[in-house]
Amino acid sequence: MHVKLLIIGGVAGGATAAARARRLNEKAEIIIFERDEFISFANCGLPYYIGGSIKNRDDLLVTTAKEFESNYYVDVRTFSEVTSIDRKNKTVEVKDSREGRTYTESYDRILLSPGAVPIRPPIEDVSLKNIFCLRNIPDMDNIKSFIDNGKPESAVVVGGGFIGLEMAENLTKRGVRTTIVEMLNQVMAPLDPEMASIVHEFLHEGGITLELGNRVTAFGRNGDRIRVSKEKGDDIDCDMVILSIGVSPETVLAQQAGLEIGICGGIKVDEAMRTSDPYIYAVGDAVETRDLITGSAGMLPLAGPANKQARIAADNIMGRKTVFEGTMGTAVVKLFDKTIAATGQCEKKLHEKHIPYLKSYTFSESHASYYPGSEIMAVKLIFSPETGRILGGQIVGGKGVDKRIDILSTAIHGGMTVYDLEKLELAYAPPYSSAKDPINIAGFVASNMLKGDVEVVHWHELETFEKGKTVFIDVRTAGEVRKTGMIEGSLNIPVDRLRDRIHELQRGKTYIVYCAVGLRGYLAYRILVQNGFTVKNLSGGFFIYDAAQK
Repeated sequence: MHVKLLIIGGVAGGATAAARARRLNEKAEIIIFERDEFISFANCGLPYYIGGSIKNRDDLLVTTAKEFESNYYVDVRTFSEVTSIDRKNKTVEVKDSREGRTYTESYDRILLSPGAVPIRPPIEDVSLKNIFCLRNIPDMDNIKSFIDNGKPESAVVVGGGFIGLEMAENLTKRGVRTTIVEMLNQVMAPLDPEMASIVHEFLHEGGITLELGNRVTAFGRNGDRIRVSKEKGDDIDCDMVILSIGVSPETVLAQQAGLEIGICGGIKVDEAMRTSDPYIYAVGDAVETRDLITGSAGMLPLAGPANKQARIAADNIMGRKTVFEGTMGTAVVKLFDKTIAATGQCEKKLHEKHIPYLKSYTFSESHASYYPGSEIMAVKLIFSPETGRILGGQIVGGKGVDKRIDILSTAIHGGMTVYDLEKLELAYAPPYSSAKDPINIAGFVASNMLKGDVEVVHWHELETFEKGKTVFIDVRTAGEVRKTGMIEGSLNIPVDRLRDRIHELQRGKTYIVYCAVGLRGYLAYRILVQNGFTVKNLSGGFFIYDAAQK
């Protein structure tokens, strides 16, 4: 089948689609238009080149235009911007900035992969020198050159999302004293607040200053330095600023062509990645996709979905029917020696969509505790109260977090339940896991809740209990209590003494038991409930309670 395919934009979407299209159709005429120099680069690696973890700049270039042309017999036109689409005559207008000319090109099919652009807020002096965004290779070069040559001592990162955290880490590694200013009360919006509180501790430990619940209102100059003004608190004088407050889908070309735009502002596509024009497809950060959990439309600027969409679009363009089912937002970020990851929906979003859910917290070691180097990970599991279907997961910790979030992502995609997590046979050897993997443990705890083996209460529900009729029992050791404190007014009865002291408890009261993370609280719950007491276990124990208060 002969088809002339124009691909507008490279990187994850465009280059992937071109390669897939060529593998499916050797006879197709394929042209890629890229307005910049680089057709395919590892944009997720940009912060790590700035920080020095990646030494060789060329390692970020997945392929060059010349290599791509040679390998895939694709006409790659860099420094070429498509400025308009004539859908009636099936032509595009192209501006070649290198040769200074404009010309038209006909097409049978178009694939749009324009990506997204960093948001620059409409505030005073946002375009001052040494206020940077990070989206592409030239951005990276500018930032690294300034750090290498200007030797900045301090920086402000505006925004605490993925790129914001990665840049804060890498600036700190370069010896730049860094402050994150975030308008929300937490970093990492895909996390729920109590899990984000753990991340806040990681940031403090890494020497990064956090200003949460605060908004930058203006920039200015104080000599050679940048003055950052905020809604609350004193101004900050620094040597550089990184704007990391999100991205906006690049839809100008699509809108000018009259293509339908979705409710979230991205290009609207169907499950074949086809736009409202049957001859034009779109993929990547510019498109609006369906959330697998809620079914609602949303934007998800991540490389993984963009690559998959590109492959699916190429299939359909070349006559092979393939469907993009939707996204789950699976993501992971490194922060010093810690890892933060999430998949599916968070509690906040499910609440907004009025979708019923339950949640559990478990704390497990990354591998067998007796083998050196194990690290604790906090696992939050969100699931359906009716079926146990897994709706989301968040994991924060050290080693092994990435492995476990991928298991949860696979489970969600497969429609699995918490009961299935109990049964999973996962690889075990002391250096890698335990006989009961952290994912198994999460399944056991969630299943216990659904089976009625334990009744839990969460940190944010404690204030709903009547004080005179409710008694808190801290079942940790006295030494642990002295070290960390306890919930005000609690009794301290270590779990191994509970049976001996059960006569001290009164019938008719509700007892809320808790330990450090939940396990000993569960043991105490089983002792008390089988002795006829009304009891609940504080999910996640004192750790989650304490983290949520910070």
